[in-house]
Amino acid sequence: MAKLVYALNQSLDGYVDHDKFAPDPVLFRHFVDDIGSLAAVVYGRRMYEIMRYWDEDQAEWDAAEREYAQGWRSRRKWVASRTLTSVGPNATLVSDDIEAVVRRLKSELDGYIEVAGTQLAASLAGLVDEYRIYLHPVVLGSGTPYFAAPRSRLRLQSADRIGDEVIRLTYVPA
Repeated sequence: MAKLVYALNQSLDGYVDHDKFAPDPVLFRHFVDDIGSLAAVVYGRRMYEIMRYWDEDQAEWDAAEREYAQGWRSRRKWVASRTLTSVGPNATLVSDDIEAVVRRLKSELDGYIEVAGTQLAASLAGLVDEYRIYLHPVVLGSGTPYFAAPRSRLRLQSADRIGDEVIRLTYVPA
């Protein structure tokens, strides 16, 4: 049975914004290894559209970026959206009852399924087994909060330093 993991980069004041801070080479290497280890990824529409960047090679990419793109492209993806009419390679569009789809995936797959997207993670909160907050030393002051809705109490499972500036906090439902 797979575990559902919600993982995103977050500022010190609790916001996520892929344009405001980027991973350093050590953290990016961590993400390359992470994407390659996942059984599947479940995306909300906005996050999926951001991640589609990795669908086509870019001339300026280095070896790590090419490796990440290869890992991302090879992962099975489910995209929750009521507005999209199609999705890219290796992806399945889910227009309703994403909770039932995720329950099925958890029962059929082994390993980790990552959920990406604040609204989607909030809607699946009862199914999330683990929260991974990649805490960056940045204060944004506003934006999209990591938690889009109140959560029941969480218990700290681990805190790991990744590179010089980022701490990954791993929480599980209490």
